[in-house]
Amino acid sequence: MPLTELQGTYTALVTPFNEDMSIDYESFKKLINHQIENGVEGIVVCGSTGESATLNVKEKISLMVTAIDHVKGRIPVIVGTGSNSTSASIDLTLVAKEHGADAVLLVAPYYNKPSQEGLYYHFKAINDACDIPQIIYNVPSRSGVNIQAEVQVKLAKDCKNIIATKEASGNMDQVMEVLRTRPKGFAVLSGEDSLAVPLVNMGADGVIAVTSNYAPKEYSEAIRQALKSNTKTASRMHYKLFESIQMNFVETNPIPVKTALAILGILPEPNFRSPLFPMHQDNRKRLEKALRRAKIGK
Repeated sequence: MPLTELQGTYTALVTPFNEDMSIDYESFKKLINHQIENGVEGIVVCGSTGESATLNVKEKISLMVTAIDHVKGRIPVIVGTGSNSTSASIDLTLVAKEHGADAVLLVAPYYNKPSQEGLYYHFKAINDACDIPQIIYNVPSRSGVNIQAEVQVKLAKDCKNIIATKEASGNMDQVMEVLRTRPKGFAVLSGEDSLAVPLVNMGADGVIAVTSNYAPKEYSEAIRQALKSNTKTASRMHYKLFESIQMNFVETNPIPVKTALAILGILPEPNFRSPLFPMHQDNRKRLEKALRRAKIGK
């Protein structure tokens, strides 16, 4: 069945590496199991949290195939296939479709800083070339360009395969404008963990999250409670996790989240591909305290 509706928590998975910087597929599959067992609605492979910037094409294909084969249809698998090249994005998106991905995540083209018109035609070209559900990903802090609300909504109206946006601009007015003007059936997913519950309370549909790597049960339940309009319960759960959510970004993502997975014993001590570097010890101690106070898994 094609993925036509997105709601809830979709974990942007980390990519575990061995000491020689090859992909640790056994830990990757262990993490996928942890997500499914703890109730997330789906997973995202090869996103920013997965260190996609230092994965080559062969590795991205291998990770997507591993995830799809391991999940076996139990939850949706979304694959990051975007780049700053329209043709390269089309090529990898077609590969994701061929291997049975449920949807793709398309980051705004980074570094070359296209105009709003250029952004529109970039995503429209992928839509026209690839018949697979697509999520546009607006993350100005990484891409250097903001997809304005008007362009996101125009893409939603004009492109049948574009079914959602991951909004990580941090601009609440912009997200609310997308929510106010979006067509029926177009999902708005928070790309900011700390804003997900507030945005769901304003009408958003869920989140593509970092925190749910190590707190899938607690974080996804907070989002479900918000979706049910159980505002007080959702807020209480949100604030229980809030300190650890903040710590996820005290250093560049995914340095803290991979460290948290090791602290909690979910995955081995992390390895990072250069230029990322292990977490500073002072920040690691702060992260350990935040995780203890959150009582994750207890």
